[in-house]
Amino acid sequence: MIDFDNTEIAFRHRDAKNLKKAYWLFRLVASPWLVKMGSFLLHIALWLRIPVEWALRPTVFSHFCGGETMHACNETIQQLGQFNVLTILDYSAEGKESEADFEYTRGQIMNTIDKASAEPFIPFAVFKPTGLSRFALLEKVQTGQRLSGSEQAEYERVKARFNEICAYGASKGVPVMIDSEESWIQEVVDVLVESLMFRYNSKKPIVYNTLQMYRHDRLHYLHDFIGRARQKRIFPAFKLVRGAYMEKERERAQKMGYASPIYPDKASTDQAFDEATALCLEHAGHVAVCIGTHNELSCTRAAEIMRSYSLPKHHPHVSFAQLLGMSDHISYNLAAAGYRVSKYVPYGPLKTVVPYLIRRAEENTSVAGQTSRELFLIKKEIRRRRG
Repeated sequence: MIDFDNTEIAFRHRDAKNLKKAYWLFRLVASPWLVKMGSFLLHIALWLRIPVEWALRPTVFSHFCGGETMHACNETIQQLGQFNVLTILDYSAEGKESEADFEYTRGQIMNTIDKASAEPFIPFAVFKPTGLSRFALLEKVQTGQRLSGSEQAEYERVKARFNEICAYGASKGVPVMIDSEESWIQEVVDVLVESLMFRYNSKKPIVYNTLQMYRHDRLHYLHDFIGRARQKRIFPAFKLVRGAYMEKERERAQKMGYASPIYPDKASTDQAFDEATALCLEHAGHVAVCIGTHNELSCTRAAEIMRSYSLPKHHPHVSFAQLLGMSDHISYNLAAAGYRVSKYVPYGPLKTVVPYLIRRAEENTSVAGQTSRELFLIKKEIRRRRG
């Protein structure tokens, strides 16, 4: 049994100053009202071009991000690696609109593949579809609307970017995780990712699709795709998460008059997540899975299933992942127990990663018990150090 209450292991990478900083940061995000107001004011400040870097850089940015450049993340990579925690470098650009932005992001992702191929502490590369394509274009493709000539050419460039990144990952032996999006563009993302899996996963897992298990159709999708992959003799690979757009999904469904794609309660989501994890682990010989969760019980259950199937803790097809700055008690205790575990380490110019930072703050207020658990463990470690 993994002891996630072991704060000595969980926070041994933080000195007293950084531990207190984490405490006050989580105290702030514990207030939904404060987070909502802060997000609103931040959007206004950016729109009015009011400098906010002085406030964000030493606080939420330094806690949740590795730096403004890939090179700036080296210290974080080495610090994590010192405790057998791996790094997934994530250039956190999303919601861009110009071809120049998309090409720049493509170049950044290719650079992370190069770094991963030369760095033992970086097991995966990752990208977000809306970092390489306009959201509106993907939405138009998913709804089956006729594309103009220029839009069709634009979509071909999107597909080419996806393919170039995955082909490069395959050539370097670096698996590539493709993040999930809102349901009204996820179907077209699934189609793109599936085609890349069929192309590059013939011998080993290279392309990973991300499944948001708060959607009630994802468990069926997982069963179905594993079956199709077996027929095609390819190696399916998935990152499992609970989900990131719950309020947005429900509000849109209600506004547009269709059934919400999200489970009605957390218990159902938890059950679906754990069932998906169990299914992937059952077939770990020919299915790869990254268990992306901040839920201690899900990690415990996954470890128990691995033990029941006699899967080694460091199985090449099984890994765990959490976000930098969150759930260190899970990441560091899993790593200390011998499991493969990574931290997502976002980087990019501060203004570019603001949407990511806002989501992290909102996530901590919306997940029941998340922030209170973080605070409880930090306070426990502070008391332990005081003797």
